[in-house]
Amino acid sequence: MADDPVSVSVALLGSGGAGVLTTGQLLLEALCRAGWNGLLTRSVGPQIRGGEAAALLRLSAQPVECHSGGFDLLLAIDWHNADRFGSEIALHPDALVIGDPSGGAAPAAMVPSSARRGDLRCAELCKLHPEWRANMIALGAAARLLAIPDEVLERVIDDRFGHKGEAAMAANLAARRAGAEAVAGFALARSPPPAQANHGKRWLITGNEAVGLGALRGGVRFAAAYPITPASEILEWLAPKLAQVGGSLVQAEDELASVNMIIGASYGGTPSLTATSGPGLSLMVESIGLATAAEVPIVVVDVMRGGPSTGIPTKSEQADLNIAVYGLHGDAPHLVIAPQTIPDCLLSTQWAAFLAEALQTPVIVLSDQFLGQAQGAIARPADIAFVGRRLRAEPAGGAYRRYALTGTGVSPMAIPGTAGGQYTADGLTHTERGVPTSSAHDHAAQLDKRRDKLEQYDYGQLWATLEGEGDTAVLTWGSLTGVAREALTLAANRGVRARLIAPRLLAPARPAAMRAALAGVRRVVVVEQSHGAQFHKYLRAHYDLPADTRVLQRPGPLTIRPTEICDALLAERAA
Repeated sequence: MADDPVSVSVALLGSGGAGVLTTGQLLLEALCRAGWNGLLTRSVGPQIRGGEAAALLRLSAQPVECHSGGFDLLLAIDWHNADRFGSEIALHPDALVIGDPSGGAAPAAMVPSSARRGDLRCAELCKLHPEWRANMIALGAAARLLAIPDEVLERVIDDRFGHKGEAAMAANLAARRAGAEAVAGFALARSPPPAQANHGKRWLITGNEAVGLGALRGGVRFAAAYPITPASEILEWLAPKLAQVGGSLVQAEDELASVNMIIGASYGGTPSLTATSGPGLSLMVESIGLATAAEVPIVVVDVMRGGPSTGIPTKSEQADLNIAVYGLHGDAPHLVIAPQTIPDCLLSTQWAAFLAEALQTPVIVLSDQFLGQAQGAIARPADIAFVGRRLRAEPAGGAYRRYALTGTGVSPMAIPGTAGGQYTADGLTHTERGVPTSSAHDHAAQLDKRRDKLEQYDYGQLWATLEGEGDTAVLTWGSLTGVAREALTLAANRGVRARLIAPRLLAPARPAAMRAALAGVRRVVVVEQSHGAQFHKYLRAHYDLPADTRVLQRPGPLTIRPTEICDALLAERAA
């Protein structure tokens, strides 16, 4: 089933170092300035240098949250290792395929026999003009085919490369014009949608950058982390920004040190965060348990990637759900929050920082490589003014009870140096005063306290995204939310109505809220990107699902497309 023609999708290919990703970024910025919405993702191999690279771009007049079912233009600077993308890049039957014949041949399995073909002799032009760059030639060609105004593109080039001097700028502009002239005889089968004339100012932002901004807005003023793909950009973005607001970031020697550093900083009164990926989260779980037992608020961002072990560091997957929800030893209740779109990375991280402080608990934020490293041209997110305030203790005589059994389960927390507020904060079972104990009564009381403060809290409407109506529902989470939302639009155009239910709060479970969301639903399609159906098993463990529940699952790196979910909904209706 083909997509509705509401957008145009472009795949730019080349070997590592050919400048493909820079070309994609320049195109997205030009599209944004010209009035389109857009999404740019990247697909690269695990090599440190070389290998394959692809910039995948989708433009539309409407907000874009995912890629469509196929690409309209495949433009290759060279074809080296292009076969490694396999089914990641599916072309429409009438796609236009343009590449440099001197850089190899297009993989036969990737290109439909009905696709139209053309040449773009980047290498030859660069030999004639040594100051030209192949990716700038490709930029000019792609911009011409997408109908980006020349003056808009040249302003973008000037902003990016103007500091290199007049000679470099002249070479870039000449290469851009040569690329445009080389494809003057070609046209895309689908015309780009009309740009919005009065689109206002848009943001160009990645999910990882949005996480960093959400952390700042949520009050985080200290971060410690060890770099790891695909989370490192959070740290790169935060380092200068934290300094600007009086905070600081430390690059720790490893993941264990980083999580312990943020526990220490938070114990001292400073809202704190670390960012990692699956292998790093595995190393952190013992200390996250310490923060749970000691009731020290921290935020741990896990930008998921393909696993297990080193897995596929540069590709997306949703397979850290189990470790995030269940990975701590003992009964260690904590929060797990999953952002759903690039703007939602900001909201969810800000909410995570708020909840960590308000409930004095660890919060794991489950993003993924798709969200984290995707760049979107989006409307400016709304400024939501909530910053978590932990309940501070002001002891006024008597013995300070750090872990007092209160009605909310949240106890006043003394900052070190508070007169009369001394207490022991460690991982041992303790009394209300923090004194280590092996008492069964104290153990049960503190376990109940830590559980109840999370389960009884009113999380409001942010716990999930709920949209649509009908007796069929798509249940999904994280970065597949946008995919499912588009699938529901495709299904509605074919006369099938369905609901979208996407929990943002994964732990603790919200049985009453889910029961209300599923009221009247007879059929459910669970959609997830994991090999072991982790999300489906999580749902079955915590919620009552209809008997007619089916699962659409696949591990990374091949994401699930809107058309696949739509087909599943149509099949459900026909059954």
